[in-house]
Amino acid sequence: MKVNLKMLSETLGLSQTTVSRALNGYSDVSEATRQRVVEAAKQLDYQPNPQARQLATGRADAVGIVYPFGASDIGDIRFGEVVSGLTERLAEHKLDLLIHSSRPDVELDTYRRLIEGRRVDALIVARTRVDDPRIRFLQERNFPFVAYGRTKSKLPYAWFDFDNEAGGKLAVERLVELGHRRIALIHAPLELNFAMQRHRGFVKAMREAGIEPDPELIAEATLDRIGGYQAVGRLLALKEPPTALLVDNNVAGVGALRALGDSGWKPGKGISLMVYDGIPSEIPLTYKVTSVIQPTGTSSGHALADLVVGVLAGKPLETLHRLGEPCLNAGDTDAPPPGAARSRSSKSRS
Repeated sequence: MKVNLKMLSETLGLSQTTVSRALNGYSDVSEATRQRVVEAAKQLDYQPNPQARQLATGRADAVGIVYPFGASDIGDIRFGEVVSGLTERLAEHKLDLLIHSSRPDVELDTYRRLIEGRRVDALIVARTRVDDPRIRFLQERNFPFVAYGRTKSKLPYAWFDFDNEAGGKLAVERLVELGHRRIALIHAPLELNFAMQRHRGFVKAMREAGIEPDPELIAEATLDRIGGYQAVGRLLALKEPPTALLVDNNVAGVGALRALGDSGWKPGKGISLMVYDGIPSEIPLTYKVTSVIQPTGTSSGHALADLVVGVLAGKPLETLHRLGEPCLNAGDTDAPPPGAARSRSSKSRS
């Protein structure tokens, strides 16, 4: 028979209120009584009713993510790794992770239901936008949250992000060093903060190298494989195609890689390719794609969970910031432009 709170309190000869407060660690219950209640609960295999516990404590013991899922997100291994890290670290604090899918146009309705229904104690805002109404909504209601990515806000908030601008610069600097000047960028919609930051780093590095970015070589693509595929098709159809290409996300990067392969491209020959975050490991390749990488897996989930715990503990929001640094991961898909390579070999023979 399952032991409930009433049965446990009758066994101990204590009121249900005292037993409940002892189990929840309230300071008005003596340590001796608390230990007695905890030991009895273990012996009788008492499991608290989650709804009753929520009513008693005002806590859901859960953290939520409202994720604007599209068809291309289902197989996003990077997000799966982050979720794994979040779940693991939150469990150490006896917190569950709840993932709520939502269409982008009704996200705020989902946020409102979660808050008004007291279904979560805090939220993680994924894929932040440059101007993000979700964050304003949470700030107006003074609801605890952590932003997975930065955004414009005059008010302080907790966030975890990467130095995306530095990553965009790293990619361009490598390609310029190899001798490229016609460098193309395929980027996600610039309303997304990571895309705007990587675009800004790309443009800044190009200008620092004395190259004015060619608008014809900068293509926006939807955040999916089809978008990357179609953008490469447009670039290859130009009268003077680029000699190098940076794709600012791994989802479109898979589509870009497929488009290049369909055109007869071979790694390290012809157009050079770099993909931000690399190609997911479940895509079988016989070569390594040069990429800008950052720790977007389990460690990111741990960092986000630690920030959430800090927010719930009431730590100053100005101190709850984490910025990861990207680095280059050299592979087989970038090389000097074919003309530059021939020029160098001619000079070496003379």
